Amino acid sequence: MHQSATISASITRGAAARIVKDIHSKTARLLSANPFIGRIGEIEGTRELVISGTPFIVAYRVKDTQIEVLFVQHGAREWPDDV
Repeated sequence: MHQSATISASITRGAAARIVKDIHSKTARLLSANPFIGRIGEIEGTRELVISGTPFIVAYRVKDTQIEVLFVQHGAREWPDDV
C-alpha cells in the first residue's frame, strides 16, 4: 500500500509517525481479510474505511484482486468531488 499523509503541525513528528503506522497496519489487516468491509464511498466506485481510534477515513477502490488506496483524510474535512 502506498501512503502519503499530511498531519497537522500542532502534533510532533513522532506522534504523526505513530498515527500513520496505526492507519497503515489497521487498513492492511482489515482490507486484506475483507476488501468490502468499508462502507460505499461518497465518490462513485469507491469505498470508505473508518479507522477505529482515529478521526481518519481511508478511501479506496477494489480492482479485481487489488486494493487501491486513494487517500486518507480526516473525517471532519470536506471530501473531494472526484479522485
